[in-house]
Amino acid sequence: MIIDLHDTDTKEIASELLRARQEIGPTSGMVLSLLVVSDDKHREGVLHAAHASGRAHPARVIVVTYADGEQPRIDAQIQVGEGMPGDLLALRLTGKQMREHAGSILLPLLLPDSPTVAWWPHDAPDNPADDPVGQLANRRITDAAGAEDPQAALLVRARNHAPGDTDLAWTRLTRWRALLAAALDQYPHEVTSALVRSAPDNAPATLLMAWLENRLGVQVRHETSDRPGVSEVRLGTADGDIVLNRGGSDSIALYNVPGQPERKVALKRRPLTELLTEEVQRMDADDIFEAAVDTILKQAS
Repeated sequence: MIIDLHDTDTKEIASELLRARQEIGPTSGMVLSLLVVSDDKHREGVLHAAHASGRAHPARVIVVTYADGEQPRIDAQIQVGEGMPGDLLALRLTGKQMREHAGSILLPLLLPDSPTVAWWPHDAPDNPADDPVGQLANRRITDAAGAEDPQAALLVRARNHAPGDTDLAWTRLTRWRALLAAALDQYPHEVTSALVRSAPDNAPATLLMAWLENRLGVQVRHETSDRPGVSEVRLGTADGDIVLNRGGSDSIALYNVPGQPERKVALKRRPLTELLTEEVQRMDADDIFEAAVDTILKQAS
């Protein structure tokens, strides 16, 4: 069921949503509200990722698009059923007044007694926790890699970090961090040097370097690569290097630990849908991410 509402208000949206739900079925299976602040250019990709995440975590997805205009107004589209695991509300808020009061507009539309996640797929506010949308959320997800200047965006995230904030640049490193931690568990020797190779201005590489420096207490060197993203991590020890190299493939990496034969391990480039699904699994603060961005902030001081 699809319902279009023009020049509407929150009361009418909530009423139509309730009516649609009464016809389609109850909301008992939904576990969270996902607020997405996007734009027309990226709307389809964002909706695809939100739908895919909803299959693992059924949610009420509210996509907010801001539009310029002197006359404040709200236009809405409600989708219920249609094979979706939850609800989808697409809201266009026109005018500065609507943007400033987005929190009070969205609050009545959230699922009661359920966590709320806010996601900015591209441009994000400097301080997500103080943003009208971010103030409604238990978790706030940004993506420095989607910003025009990823390194500047990452530094802004670090300066304004609050418990509950995370960034998909960090989520892209989950498998890298797991493999490197496993190597050090297998081979618990002192690491004396570290090197990260990546594409220029790669936000995940900056976070990875900060994480390694924070955890290992060594200065991490960086070298640029003509491969996309992070392509290699090399940890030096007295008996040889621990190496994780994805230089020749987008899905397979070579994994070397001193004293053991070289192995091939799965290390694919993860799609946006998978990254978002991972992040909405947790509602607690990510202390390890917080330590990494704190290291970035100290390096910039």
